[in-house]
Order: sequence, then C-alpha cells, then structure tokens
Amino acid sequence: MKKFEDIIEHDGKLVYTNVGDSMYPLIRQNKDLIIIEKPNGRLKKYDVPLYKRDSGQYVLHRVLKVRENDYVICGDNRYTKEYGISDRHIIGVLTAVVRNGKEIPVTDWRYRLYVHAWCDLFPVRVFVLKVKALPKWLKRKYKKK
Repeated sequence: MKKFEDIIEHDGKLVYTNVGDSMYPLIRQNKDLIIIEKPNGRLKKYDVPLYKRDSGQYVLHRVLKVRENDYVICGDNRYTKEYGISDRHIIGVLTAVVRNGKEIPVTDWRYRLYVHAWCDLFPVRVFVLKVKALPKWLKRKYKKK
C-alpha cells in the first residue's frame, strides 16, 4: 500500500474516505470523501492538515493556533488539544469534503460559518462534548460496581 505522502507527491492530491470520528460532524466516517492537497507554505488557523505523528499514525485535525515553531491542533469532535506538531509532520491540507456526491470546498461560506462557530466557541464545544459523553461514562462507571 502506498503511503499518503507518496500519493500526494505523485498525484498532487489524495482523495480518501476518512476512518475515525475525530472530525465529526464535518467528516462522517466511511461516508464522506476528503480531498487533501499539498500545502502552500505554513498553515493558517482553521486549516485541517493531514499529518503524521512521530509514532507513524496519520491524523486529520484542525489548527486552532499557529505558533512560531509548531501548531496547536484538535479534532472537531475532541476537546484535548495537541501540541508540538510542526511543519515536518504535515503531509497535506484539506481542500474539500465530498458529501453525497457534492464537493464542499473549504472556501464555501457554510463551511467557514461552521468552522468559526465550532472553533471560536471552544469552551462551548468542550461542554457539548462532555455532556454528550456523560451517559456513556455513567454507564461504564456503574457497570463496574
């Protein structure tokens, strides 16, 4: 199997079905296609890079903050921020999502509205995700007893 970075280098882009729920609700696992292209220079706040952790794991998460030597990154369906991801880790950047056969570029106003609402109100996201996880947590906790 070819590595993602080799496909992007050879074809100029990667069209792929996402695995995992860390970017939900923007990207639905095994349903939506993502289009990843080579980045032009440093990433910006709200970009969604495909990066490779030092462990070799591929991850697609959103940039919340650009720092001098690295980025603060977090999945849309997560509230734990990741630090220390630098340009050497970045393979490509999301340019569009294909949902139900329709391509939604990251420049679309609806996409941008979603991004600002979900990222600029990060404390609200944390609250929503924790409340959503509470029933599952309670079930596990009381099942152990």
